[in-house]
Amino acid sequence: MPSFALFALPLVLALFHWVGPVPDDLGVRGGHLSPCPGPAHCARVDWTVTDSGAALESLTTLIESTPQAEVISRDDGYLHATFSSRIFGFVDDVELNAADPERLEARSISRLGDSDLGVNGQRLQVLAQALDTQVLSQP
Repeated sequence: MPSFALFALPLVLALFHWVGPVPDDLGVRGGHLSPCPGPAHCARVDWTVTDSGAALESLTTLIESTPQAEVISRDDGYLHATFSSRIFGFVDDVELNAADPERLEARSISRLGDSDLGVNGQRLQVLAQALDTQVLSQP
C-alpha cells in the first residue's frame, strides 16, 4: 500500500495545479511596470538602489536559485519570473524593471483568486531585504 500512496499523491496534487491565465498587462509600458489592478492579489514597489542593473542581476541570481521559481524572460533591464505555491501550484508573476540608474521597480501579481493572503507583498519584502534597499514608494 505505501507504493500506491507514493504514486497517488503526485497525481492528486497535479489535479490541484491551478496555473491561470498570464496577466495581459505584463511588461514595460511607457518605461514603467503597470500599476496593480487592486491590492488584494498584487503588490508593487519602487526601490532606490545604487545601480539598478547590478540590483537586477543580483535578484535574477536569487530568483534562479529559489525553489518553485522560474525566470521566463529577461530583456534590457526587465525580468519576468513565475513563482508557484508548493501545495496547490498557484502561479504568481513577478516583474522587475530597471526604470532608471537608481530605481528598480518590482511587481508581483497572482494569476488566480480574489486574495493572495499577503503573499505577493511578502515576496517583494524578501527581495528588498536581499538587496538591502529602501522602499521609495508603493504605487
